[in-house]
Amino acid sequence: MSTHEKYLRPEVIRQVARLDLRAKFIVEGFLAGLHASPLHGFSVEFSEHRKYVPGDDLKDLDWTVYAKTEKYYVKKFQAETNLTGYLVMDLSASMAWTYRQELTKFDYAICLAAALGYLMIHQQDPVGLVTFDTAIRASLPPRSKRTQLGTMLSLLAGLKPSGQTDVAQCLHHFASMIRSKSLVMVFSDLLTEPGPVLQALYHLRHRGNEVILFHILDEAEVSFPFEGLIEFEDVEAPAKLTIDARGMRGDYLQAVREFRETYRVECARAGIDYLPMDTSISFDKALMEYLLQRQRRF
Repeated sequence: MSTHEKYLRPEVIRQVARLDLRAKFIVEGFLAGLHASPLHGFSVEFSEHRKYVPGDDLKDLDWTVYAKTEKYYVKKFQAETNLTGYLVMDLSASMAWTYRQELTKFDYAICLAAALGYLMIHQQDPVGLVTFDTAIRASLPPRSKRTQLGTMLSLLAGLKPSGQTDVAQCLHHFASMIRSKSLVMVFSDLLTEPGPVLQALYHLRHRGNEVILFHILDEAEVSFPFEGLIEFEDVEAPAKLTIDARGMRGDYLQAVREFRETYRVECARAGIDYLPMDTSISFDKALMEYLLQRQRRF
């Protein structure tokens, strides 16, 4: 059994992080129904023509050649470079929280990252891992070897999110570290002021990177299922607040909607894929819906 398969076995994952990680089966089942991966290289260049054979994509037919020769030829393209991916994980204390779900936000992020990492390695593209809180804590260089996924999962399984975070500063720092255009997949609950974070995301885009932002909230953070007087404690700072949950619910839910909408609008303007998620939705279902949407788009 290869290393990546060993780490993706549910019984092993439950031992190290209590996760049911089905990435291998999700990705291989997903790819079986596709002609092309939804994660692809940035640019392609024209190579040459070849004769059309049944099964070729009709979009690649060269009608100019047909007009001259009355024969069907398709344009051959080749990728200029492999797609290099980075999984960028928030290690702040709030990521370790859940109210009543089996997975914390961090566990949920690991599941998503494992499936995406497996997908990239499956298509022989290098993928690396970066973790951060108030600073970048670990950085595994991109590799396309099959052992890379096991290495990344092993590192993540040994981490416990704690302390505060500075998403904006760390993303700026990371943008300056990248040497070539890459696919940057960010996993965070984004529980900080949106303005500086958006500026850092713009920085990543300005340098030519493609960015996918996985905004992961706990189910309770989205639905606010609380009643009566509730004491809330800040997991990243020594502060407590007692509120009347019923009286607060409407204002809270409106604030969450506006919070997500800010990211949705600004990310759309910057050409960033923004995925608001919550931990009540199975990660494989949420990821499959996104990948299918992306595959249709490209």
